[in-house]
Amino acid sequence: MWTVVYMAQSKEIVTKLQQILETEGLLVKIRPISKNPENNDNYYEVLVPESEVEEAHSIIIDTGF
Repeated sequence: MWTVVYMAQSKEIVTKLQQILETEGLLVKIRPISKNPENNDNYYEVLVPESEVEEAHSIIIDTGF
């Protein structure tokens, strides 16, 4: 099962975090979420397998996200 570990407000941030997590050997999925379709204000969920949630959180904290 995939679990959300982070939400980002820009494509740039989510792409950078995805690269960091994948470099550490984690599987990562990105899912866009539309908060306000009229303004094209999109958020993105970063998902990892449930078994990798603790490791992902540690990496996110260590890298300052």
